[in-house]
Amino acid sequence: MLASVLACGLKSALADVVGDVRTQLGHNSPSAAEAELQAYKAQSGVTPEYLEALSWMARYFASAKQWDQADRYARETRSLSEQQLTKRKLDAEPHVPIALGAAYEVLAQEKNAQGQHAEALRLLRSALVRYGKTSIAPRLQKNLNLLALVGQPAPALQEAQYLGPKPPTLASLKGSPVLLFFWAHWCIDCKAEVPVIARLRQEFAPQGLVVVGPTKLYGYAAQGENASPEQERAYIEAVRARYYASLQDMPVPLSAQNFVSYGASTTPTLVVLNRAGQVSMYHPGALSYDDLRAAIQKAAAR
Repeated sequence: MLASVLACGLKSALADVVGDVRTQLGHNSPSAAEAELQAYKAQSGVTPEYLEALSWMARYFASAKQWDQADRYARETRSLSEQQLTKRKLDAEPHVPIALGAAYEVLAQEKNAQGQHAEALRLLRSALVRYGKTSIAPRLQKNLNLLALVGQPAPALQEAQYLGPKPPTLASLKGSPVLLFFWAHWCIDCKAEVPVIARLRQEFAPQGLVVVGPTKLYGYAAQGENASPEQERAYIEAVRARYYASLQDMPVPLSAQNFVSYGASTTPTLVVLNRAGQVSMYHPGALSYDDLRAAIQKAAAR
């Protein structure tokens, strides 16, 4: 009976080591998550799935601010991931990019938390030089922006392709507060943020607030079905009409490069610019009305 139970446990670990590790960490059981990792590694070795699961250990300890443990797991994840890259390209499958991006993220967070701000910036900039043409570039840029973008001039947006009204250049908006709302057609949190943004746009209209909503093509439409650019654009327009009606006149630059420049690997990403065209707030993720209002009010001050 015991052998049967152990066999079932091993099969479960082999079936979804990422899910099992995350479940244990969700229960605040890092020792159990480590046991899942070791059981999987003994049976299957260092696979892409193992590396992603290992990266969740680093993220767990980083969120708990247990920096020694976070650093150990992040360094191991980075080392093992880069060993994989001697035999294959980074984006050959999804697990290694997730693992490597998380490793650099945690290592930068750890350095910054330890007062090594300059070292954290150097780490991320060197990683961007090495991996700037891969899928982890936006994630690396996001973490760099979190540490260094506030107070800097806002990167220009590419506006050649767009939905809705023609987007103004950010340079032409100097003198006005600006909210950049990076969103995706599949993003539930983006839809939930729409009423907050619409309310604030109306409230701060007398102060000249301009809202611009960059998005990009993902290669798929409803239910994740593959879509040509033309099909996806039509689908995005349908999503805008249904869920973004109160922001229907919001200019929507359509460019993947904008997401790279702003590190918008999380949607929504909210960026507030002051009247001088400088970034005054950079926030990956949704924000409450009160928090976003406070950021816009500060940027709108003359």
